Amino acid sequence: MCYFSLVSYSWGMTTAEELAFTDRMANFYAREYGFPPVAGRVLGYLLVCRPPQQTIAEISEALLASRSAITGAVALLSSHNVVRRSRSAGQRVDHVTLDPRALDPAGFAGETYKEQAALAREALDLLGEGPSERRSMLEEAAAFYDFMAERMPALLTEWHTRRDVLRRRR
Repeated sequence: MCYFSLVSYSWGMTTAEELAFTDRMANFYAREYGFPPVAGRVLGYLLVCRPPQQTIAEISEALLASRSAITGAVALLSSHNVVRRSRSAGQRVDHVTLDPRALDPAGFAGETYKEQAALAREALDLLGEGPSERRSMLEEAAAFYDFMAERMPALLTEWHTRRDVLRRRR
C-alpha cells in the first residue's frame, strides 16, 4: 500500500500525511475487524477532515475512491454506529460525520460475554464426555467469557471515572 508520506503535495484539502493516516486506519480495521480497507480509510478521513461533515462526493474525491465504494463504506460504518448520514431541510445531498455513539461502551456489556460462555457450554454438552483438544478449548473459552462478564462492570466504572476527569479538564 502506498503511503504518500514522501509526497509534498496534496489533493484538495487532504494532505499527504492525512492520506497516509487513512491508509494506516484502513490496515488496522481490515486486520482487526475484517472491514474492507475503504471503510477504514473513510473512518480515518472523518477523524481528521475539515469540516467534520463531508458529502459522499467530497470523501470520494479526498480519498481517490469511487462514490459507490464510499457509499458502501458509509453504510457499513453507519450500521456499526460509527458514522451517521444526515440531510438538512432543503439540501440535496447527505452529509457524513462521526457518530457520537461510537464511543458508547457497548464492548463492556457483560451480557454478551455471558451469552458466549453459555454457547461454549452448550457446545461442550454436544461434544460429550472424554478428553479432546476441542473440549479443552471450549472449557477455556467458557472460563474466559465468564471472567470477562465478571470484570466488565468494574472496568466500565473505572472508565467512567477516568472519562469524567478528562471531561472536567476540557
